[in-house]
Amino acid sequence: MTILCVRFQLPPMYEAALPGLLGLLEEFTPVVQALPPDGALADLRGAERYFGRDAVELASVIRVRALARYGVDCAIGAGPGPMLARVALREARPGMARAVPADAVAEFLAGKPVTALPGVGAATARTLDEYGLDTLGRVAAAPLSTLQRLIGARAGRELREKASGIDRGRVVPNAVSRSLVTERTFPLDELDPDRHRRALLSAAEEIGARLRAVEKVCRTLTLTVRYADRSATTRGRALKEPTAHSASLTRTAYGMYEALGLQRARVRALALRAEDLTPADQAAHQLTFDPVDEKTRRIEETADRVRAKFGPQAVFPGALAA
Repeated sequence: MTILCVRFQLPPMYEAALPGLLGLLEEFTPVVQALPPDGALADLRGAERYFGRDAVELASVIRVRALARYGVDCAIGAGPGPMLARVALREARPGMARAVPADAVAEFLAGKPVTALPGVGAATARTLDEYGLDTLGRVAAAPLSTLQRLIGARAGRELREKASGIDRGRVVPNAVSRSLVTERTFPLDELDPDRHRRALLSAAEEIGARLRAVEKVCRTLTLTVRYADRSATTRGRALKEPTAHSASLTRTAYGMYEALGLQRARVRALALRAEDLTPADQAAHQLTFDPVDEKTRRIEETADRVRAKFGPQAVFPGALAA
C-alpha cells in the first residue's frame, strides 16, 4: 500500500485551508496531487523507505498533524494504486484509514457495485446491470468481448482491468490553481428551482469571466449542491470542447442540475468548479457559423471590458448577492 487518498473534513464551501494541508502532505512526499475542493492523492513509496513506516502508519501521523495545525480531521484510503486508494476512501470514516491489502485486491473489489469505481456513471451501470453485471466480481469474470460490445472497445478493456484490480494510474503532482471555483450561498434554505437556476447562471457567468481574465479555458465543469442537513451531491461533466464561454458553461451547469432530479430539495448553497485548465491560445474552437453564438461572444467581450473598468456589479448587479 503506497498511495493515500485523503479527504479533509473542511467546513462547507471552504477550501482556503487546502493549500496548507497539501503542504502538510508534501512534508512526506513531493508527489502530491490536489483533488479540490477537499482532497488529495499522495504517493508514499519514497516516504515508506525513508521513515521506515508503511502507508497506514504514515496516514495516522498525517491525521494527527492536520488536527493539531489546522483543526481539520480527515478520512484516508490506502492502496497499491490511485484507483484502489479512491475506492478504499469510500469506506473510510473521519479519523480512520481504510486499506486495501496488495494480496487481497480481488476479494476487496468482488462484491462492490460497478459504480464504486471512479469514473463509472449511472448510465454505464444501468447498461451492465441489464446483463447481470452488477458487481465488480462479475465484470472481472465476464468475457472481454462482451464488455466491449456493451460499452465500447476501450471502455470495456479499461473497466475489466479495473474490476480485476489492475491499477495503471499514477499520482500527477499539480496545484489547486489548476481549477477555479465560485459559490452561491442562499440566505435561507432554498426550495425554488428557479432561484437555483438563477444562482447557477450567476456562478457560470462569473466562472467564465474569471477564465477569460486569465486567458484560460476549462475541460471539465463540476457542480456541488449542499443541502440543509449538511450533506452534498457532486457531479462532474467533461465539456465537448475546452471553453471559457459563459453560455456553454451555463448550459452544462443546467444539464447537471436537471440530471439530479431534485424534488423540493432544501438547498443551502451551489458551487461550480472549472477544472483541467489550459491556456486559451492552445485550445481549438470549432466554428459553428451560428450568428447567435457569435453575437453572444461579442457581447461577452464587451461585458468583460466593462467589468474590468467598473467592476462585476456594473454588468451583473445580482452576481454578488445571489
